[in-house]
Amino acid sequence: MKVLDLQCQHGHVFEGWFGSEDDFQSQKQRGLVQCPLCADIHIDKRLSAPRLNLGAREPAAAPVTPSGASSVSHAASDTPVEGSTLPPALQAAWLQLARKVIANTEDVGPRFADEARRMHHGEIQERAIRGQATAQEALQLLDEGIAVMPLPLPAAAKETLQ
Repeated sequence: MKVLDLQCQHGHVFEGWFGSEDDFQSQKQRGLVQCPLCADIHIDKRLSAPRLNLGAREPAAAPVTPSGASSVSHAASDTPVEGSTLPPALQAAWLQLARKVIANTEDVGPRFADEARRMHHGEIQERAIRGQATAQEALQLLDEGIAVMPLPLPAAAKETLQ
C-alpha cells in the first residue's frame, strides 16, 4: 500500500492510499482522484517522507543544544502546511459541514431549479433539497425571489472515509 501526500490546484493538502504508483496514475488519469474539499481533479503529488518499519526500537533521544537543554520541535496541528490555503482543522470542519448538509438534504440532481420553483409556488411540500443548477438557472431563481446558494460538495463528503 502506498500512502501519498497530495495537493489540488487550490492548495488543499490531503492524503491518498493506493495499491501502487500505477494504481494512483491510472485513477488520476480516469478522474477518480479528487480533492475531498473542493472536488478538484487536478491533483499533484507532494514530497513525503517514507516510513521505515525497522522493528520495535527505543525512541531516539531528543537532540541536545550547546547549553545542554533538550531541543524538540513541535508543529501546531492547526498550522497550515506550506501551499495549503486552509489550516487542517478548518479543512476538517468544512468536510464535517458538507457531510451534515448531505445527511440532512435530499439530492434532486439536475431537477433542482424545477423542484425549488414548485416548492416556492406551493405545488409541493417544502423540504431541504440540494442538486445541480446552471449559473443561469440560479440567477433566474434569485430573480424570482427563491433563495439559493452555491455549495460545492465534494464526492468524498458523500461517503464514509476510513
